[in-house]
Amino acid sequence: MADHNDAPAEPTLFSAIITPHRSLGSAGFLILMLFVCVISFVAGLVFLMVGAWPVFGFLGLDVLLIYWAFRASYRSAAAYEQVTVTPSELKLRKVSARGTVREWTLNPVWVRLDRQADEEFGLQRLTLVSHGNRLSIAGFLAPAERESFAAALAAALGEARRGPTRSVVE
Repeated sequence: MADHNDAPAEPTLFSAIITPHRSLGSAGFLILMLFVCVISFVAGLVFLMVGAWPVFGFLGLDVLLIYWAFRASYRSAAAYEQVTVTPSELKLRKVSARGTVREWTLNPVWVRLDRQADEEFGLQRLTLVSHGNRLSIAGFLAPAERESFAAALAAALGEARRGPTRSVVE
């Protein structure tokens, strides 16, 4: 009895994992928070010496809010999109920052890339369209990166539409 797992796997024509960009690393975050703490503490001491002691507490609250905002931003960086194209399927996997996974499998022959571009700002939105369904992708990327991603994905979809090619060996 033949096992279906013995069949060779399809070649991957395109594979990408798209993650949100964070320009401030952990060392930069630490330096920024130390700077904010020192400035807030010094300003708080000035207000404390002048007699406006409640301001000191509010400046500490500002530091906590800044810290909370950055931590929330770093948590959202856990989200990603994974796009894989083989000759017979396009797989899109979106993982939210909370770990919720949504997956779609499409036939690359029927998938069309819809691009919404602005003359001044570049490619603003990239959407996969298949059988009336629309899936927005590459939202984490900047317009120039999105354009490069779209070109590579379009090339892979074109290769999938052409089908397998065989070379003749004599």
